[in-house]
Amino acid sequence: MTKQTNRRNVTISLFIATFLAAIEGTIVSTAMPGITEDLGGIQLYSWVISVYLLTTVISTPIYGKLSDLYGRKSVYIAGTLIFLLGSTLSGVAHSMNALVWFRAIQGLGAGALLTLPYAIIGDLFPFEQRAKVQGWTSSVWGIAGIVGPLAGGVLVDYVSWRWIFFMNLPFAAVSLTLLWLSLHETPQKKKPHIDYPGIVTFSAGMFCFLYATTLLGNHNGAGIAWGSIVPLLVAALVLFIVFFFIEFRSPEPMIPLKLFRIRTLSVINSSGFLLAVIQVVIVFYLPLWLQGVMGRSATYSGVAMIPMSVTWPAASIMAGQLVAKFGVRRLLIIAVILLFASSAGLTLMNEHTTPVFLMVLIGILGAGFGLAFTSFTITAQSAVGRDMRGAAIASHNLIRTLGQTIGIAIFGIVINTGSSQTIDSGLLASSLHIVFVVIAVIAALSFVLSLLLPQSGKDSLESAKAAS
Repeated sequence: MTKQTNRRNVTISLFIATFLAAIEGTIVSTAMPGITEDLGGIQLYSWVISVYLLTTVISTPIYGKLSDLYGRKSVYIAGTLIFLLGSTLSGVAHSMNALVWFRAIQGLGAGALLTLPYAIIGDLFPFEQRAKVQGWTSSVWGIAGIVGPLAGGVLVDYVSWRWIFFMNLPFAAVSLTLLWLSLHETPQKKKPHIDYPGIVTFSAGMFCFLYATTLLGNHNGAGIAWGSIVPLLVAALVLFIVFFFIEFRSPEPMIPLKLFRIRTLSVINSSGFLLAVIQVVIVFYLPLWLQGVMGRSATYSGVAMIPMSVTWPAASIMAGQLVAKFGVRRLLIIAVILLFASSAGLTLMNEHTTPVFLMVLIGILGAGFGLAFTSFTITAQSAVGRDMRGAAIASHNLIRTLGQTIGIAIFGIVINTGSSQTIDSGLLASSLHIVFVVIAVIAALSFVLSLLLPQSGKDSLESAKAAS
């Protein structure tokens, strides 16, 4: 980066972009009942969300690698423009089929918004400042968790569901303008090599895999269509094997395999995968417990989740302040202990659990996630040099998203097996209890992984400084 870069304006631009990416999931989920009432196509309800996640996962590592080759600015702008195109088309969609396709386009652009802000922050700031800025960036996700459902409800009730997509346009325009005027990069001197075979095989393999897991998680209590799922999984396996050999021989692989030989990255990627599984269970299944087992309203379940939306950003900001002083290992151990204690507490719940007890657990979960995920991102930024920073962050985000996707598919089988279309609170409580026990075990495994990081916070800090 050159001295002409205005770091304050660039940071504001990235905060706006991160907010748009973070709010997208919650605001669309809130608006879906109104969308289906207007457009029909209730059978495609889940695909409006699933196809967005699918294309986001596929595009994330591609943007990361392209930004390493061509520079962050041009790739980020291209991705944001694709996101805006998908948003505009989604806002004018007049059928559910069209909306699904337009959401796929939006997801293709969202991969840039989810990955490149972290890479740009890693380029702009030295380690100590990077940790602080990263803490604030991570807190944006907690703020979006509060604002998203409220904004979605207000727009659907008083304006139109179409504005949940149109609202992206002015915010993204401000973000792009700030970035265009304020970020100045040193041009790349070498001619980049694009790993087209890797991009094609990865995209095809990931599509087959995610499509199979989506079918698995959305069977809605009916028999699982193994006849469709197994061929997709086999095709994904074959394509991933081909992808591995392509990457091994490519001079500029899309996902550099040597990243997985870096111990620190391997540990945080593995732990990030496990904690993403826990996260998706908390977000999707705690409201189900509140409504299906305890008989509470949807509004009540939304209020009960507020403690997480408060403690998550607060812990993210704290992590940004503390990671440079104490190191990633200590913070991660504290985070995982909090997640294990609160997950174990969920196994003690029954239909008579007091709201105060549950909200305390939810608040502790938010603090654990805030500390852990912020520490993960700072480490991914700092464990490699600039030439691989985009790929490293994108790979970490990919693995965390896979954790969410696989988690919701696997636990969806447990929930749908244990309950029927007409919810029986007793059966639902039994199946959810199994889920809570499993995530407590997963939290324990993540604790073991955290012990594999460098032994002292000082070691972790010094290695991060050296890499940056």
